[in-house]
Amino acid sequence: MAYRRTPGMQARLTALRERILTAALDIVAEQGYAGCSVAAVAARADVATGSVYRHFPAKSDLVAEVFRTASQREIDAVTRAADLEETMDARLAAIVETFAGRALASPRLAYALLAEPVDPAVDSERLAFRRAYADGFARYITEGIACGELPDQDPEVSATAMVGAISEALVGPLAAGSAGPDTIPALIAFARRALGVQP
Repeated sequence: MAYRRTPGMQARLTALRERILTAALDIVAEQGYAGCSVAAVAARADVATGSVYRHFPAKSDLVAEVFRTASQREIDAVTRAADLEETMDARLAAIVETFAGRALASPRLAYALLAEPVDPAVDSERLAFRRAYADGFARYITEGIACGELPDQDPEVSATAMVGAISEALVGPLAAGSAGPDTIPALIAFARRALGVQP
């Protein structure tokens, strides 16, 4: 007869996996991927290193999951902020304020998500993260064109360019751990000009 996990055992395993993942997220937010060793994660989660490997067979699996989890939180926050607004101008401001504001509030984590050198598994996730941001941006641009708030343009190209430009503009301040007070307003003004927002 095949062994089956009881619901209680499965719940404990799921909780342990979440504890390990939370510990890894905390370390990346404090030290970046360079500080996220399996031993450090195990110590932070108060488990044996073997427990980490049971849930994540390799360090690359763990950091890729950290990246997916952290990235999805950021995408969800930006989407929630944009969806609260009704005009393209207000949505664009909400997108930039939320993306840049959250990044600058947690510079080490944001730098890890955007620019820190990583192994190929995480780099692959980074491309998916940028694509997800661009897809969301493209949807808003398409809506802005349809209602006359934006001039006709290729939404995919514009969205990809905006994600790249905003991300690149933040890399320097994130690496330095600080940004000037005009950074976010300047990014919003740039985005408005680049997309041709009609007041």
